[in-house]
Amino acid sequence: MTPRTTLSRRLAALAVAVAAITPTVAGSVASAEPTETAPLPVQPAPALAVPPELDPAFYRPPADIVSAKQPGEIIAARQVHVANAGLIPLNVDAWQLSYRSSNTRDEAIAAVATVLKPRGSAPDKLMSMQIAEDSLAAYCSPSYAVQQWSVATAVGQIVAPLEFVIAQAQLQQGWAVVIPDHQGPDSAFGVGPLGARITLDGIRAARDFEPMRLAPETRIGMYGYSGGAIVTGHAAELAHSYAPELDIVGTAMGGVPADFGPLLDIGNGQIWSGMIMAAVLGLGREYREFGDLLARDLDPLGQGLSVIKGGLCVQYNTALFPFLNMKGMLRVPEGDPMRNPIVRDVLDKTRMGKAVPDMPMFIWQANPDELIPVGPVNTLVDTYCQSPEADVQYIREHLGEHIATEISGSATALLWLRDRLNGIPAASGCSTTEAGLLALNPDGISLLANTFGETIASFFGKPIGVR
Repeated sequence: MTPRTTLSRRLAALAVAVAAITPTVAGSVASAEPTETAPLPVQPAPALAVPPELDPAFYRPPADIVSAKQPGEIIAARQVHVANAGLIPLNVDAWQLSYRSSNTRDEAIAAVATVLKPRGSAPDKLMSMQIAEDSLAAYCSPSYAVQQWSVATAVGQIVAPLEFVIAQAQLQQGWAVVIPDHQGPDSAFGVGPLGARITLDGIRAARDFEPMRLAPETRIGMYGYSGGAIVTGHAAELAHSYAPELDIVGTAMGGVPADFGPLLDIGNGQIWSGMIMAAVLGLGREYREFGDLLARDLDPLGQGLSVIKGGLCVQYNTALFPFLNMKGMLRVPEGDPMRNPIVRDVLDKTRMGKAVPDMPMFIWQANPDELIPVGPVNTLVDTYCQSPEADVQYIREHLGEHIATEISGSATALLWLRDRLNGIPAASGCSTTEAGLLALNPDGISLLANTFGETIASFFGKPIGVR
């Protein structure tokens, strides 16, 4: 029995209770293909936020409908009410889009993204914000977590509500924002090449969704940290070949898991090993040979943990059994799993650095990051910068750690993105800068203070980003 099956059975008893208030989208799905005479129907917001497990018509439309669409083509759309921690509503325009994307085997899949913009605006800038979902259940997805009356925060999705504040800072600049559920319909945590496709197709869907009122010359940026950087980095590398028509003018990413091999080696038996094991299980959901290896060769403890962790959000996945000897639970003929050919193949497929992004990059990293080692990030930057076409600004922070450095560097990253979206060219070539604490950037402090003030004002109904 798979973790998703176990979770579905636990939630099945709730389905009857919410069926009466769940909006019916099947009809809109069936007729969602846009035509010259019939615009895409947009459903009203649901009366109650329903987790994806109980909303298959929107999140998992029939395969024939999905496969008939082009990558990024919208299948269904509906309004949503978004809120901080599921409680405090935001005064913005917001929708959810169900659209066609592709998995790593080039098979058609359905994906979902949340799109937002300042109330009544017609933006000429779009930010794709990859939230670090870091979970193994669909009820942990950003699209559910950011809705009003969602219980995601209460059941362990603590990262999405916190990073949603960064998305609000982007809205405060007057930008439109798209937040993809980049782990896909199987909650495949850690699979950057999958998330890259879902992210790029989410940008396509947001661009083509008429109620977003995006200008034809809209400039696009991408942002992600940690689990969000897994996807953002791969999307930056894939954009030229997968979605060359998108005008992505800059990408900012921090706490970058550029190579899972060193991360697994260093994290094995350490405090973050509970989260790392969740990523290992996520990889098994997309890469079939690796999933079969886990099902066959994990010891009884590993098998039991895979079932339990398979239905949990980031908070509980991280807290459940830290200091795990993950490599010791995988019994393979080679002894050390890192020498197993199937493991090595997955590590190679998910390693960044296979293509040089064709847009400017801003990368920041804590030098003493206890979760994401700095060495592979240094290697990634060096790999990019072997190309004379690379434009990379890399900052290493020496007084941070994994969580603090996201907070410390986010404002500087947003200021860098703001310049790119305003048409100011990035510095040519590559540079590496050493910093004590990025939070001491005075311009960043000003932006953070303004973000905090605007966010508090939004709690009392102030429209976000309206100028």
